[in-house]
Amino acid sequence: MDHRSGRRRHQRIDATFPVRISTIEPEREPGTGRPFFRASQETCANLSRGGAFVTTAEPLTPGRRVLLEFVLPDGRPLEAIGRVAWTRRVLAPLERDNEAGIGIEFLGGPSDQFSALEELIAKLGDGAA
Repeated sequence: MDHRSGRRRHQRIDATFPVRISTIEPEREPGTGRPFFRASQETCANLSRGGAFVTTAEPLTPGRRVLLEFVLPDGRPLEAIGRVAWTRRVLAPLERDNEAGIGIEFLGGPSDQFSALEELIAKLGDGAA
């Protein structure tokens, strides 16, 4: 997925709804070296069969694997394992379409839930470019 050039493999829809993100591999506390996991409630800004853009004030580093838990706008659940593909940090946060966040590539999840995602994108994306 090349988010910079505008060429995408999958149709993308704007969809703003909550998403829970949990890290899969532990991080280490700088002072003590103790392992810990992150879990946070964030906001999905857009979505495709291949991934999502999630706004967050504390972006994870590219390459991190995460578990995403959504309730899609039509009420169906979606759980996906993903990888942070890219990070956007914002220097001018008041500009529109310039939100800090992470691009997440979906690596896998239940096939029935991904079928529901594809149906939703087809339904909502008919008028989208």
